[in-house]
Amino acid sequence: MKTLTGDLLQLALDGAFDVIVHGCNCQCQMGKGIALSIKRLFPEAFAADQASAKGDMAKLGTISVAEIHRDGRSFIVVNGYTQCHWRGEGNKADYAAIAGVMKAVKARFKGKRIGHPKIGAGLAGGDWARIVPLIEEELAGEDHTLVEFVADARG
Repeated sequence: MKTLTGDLLQLALDGAFDVIVHGCNCQCQMGKGIALSIKRLFPEAFAADQASAKGDMAKLGTISVAEIHRDGRSFIVVNGYTQCHWRGEGNKADYAAIAGVMKAVKARFKGKRIGHPKIGAGLAGGDWARIVPLIEEELAGEDHTLVEFVADARG
């Protein structure tokens, strides 16, 4: 897994990735963290999430996708259903779901440049040391990059 620091969403807009993946809950909220930023910047991704069944735990490990077109560039946003809900403290990340999401991403977007944050390890509270091997195994052989968030200094 390659690692960059920066803003995953801006990097996608700049053409660095063909596909970006982020973790979502199954409640169709996208109300905090990178999901909220995606909801605001790419309403197409929120619409894809809204088209799925709210609260359906069968979504765990699956994806919804949105095609984004901005300023002559195109890329895909993948909403990966990696947790049931967002409420409460502690770990809400579902490790099997994270693996399932990555497996679905590889099946659908093989050969594409894939960018992702620390899926499941932010607000979901998952253990990044446990998540890394899942991502590495499911995306083996793919061009995928972890983007550790650093806000753009230009404002």
